[in-house]
Amino acid sequence: MVMTDPVADLLTRVRNAARAGHKQVTVNHSKFKEAIVKLLVEEGYLGSYAVVESGRHRAIQVDLKYTAAGKPAFHGIERVSKPGLRIYVRRDRIPYVMNGLGVAVLSTSRGVLPDYTARREGLGGELICRVW
Repeated sequence: MVMTDPVADLLTRVRNAARAGHKQVTVNHSKFKEAIVKLLVEEGYLGSYAVVESGRHRAIQVDLKYTAAGKPAFHGIERVSKPGLRIYVRRDRIPYVMNGLGVAVLSTSRGVLPDYTARREGLGGELICRVW
């Protein structure tokens, strides 16, 4: 099966696993998806991750994070830029997510960065997703 948007697949799997109350979810590996997962772990929306070998293929095993009440650590996760409509933002047009309570993930010339780091460094780029 051909996948046209692997990043949307990653975000959807994480969102669905969190809604279902799973402890972890496994997705196919790519450097870009690993960078997004690493950023979400650093921001505190996901627990941890590990790259595992599965035969000839690699996968990312993501441990989900929940609050003490059993709710997911994030309320929403949304893909913004899509293969059919790429969304690029200049450094002065980077959106605030929930007035700064959430984070926008950008793909810049210096890698995958959260919105506040891209603003501080004066970088624009492709607006990958929003998490709050």
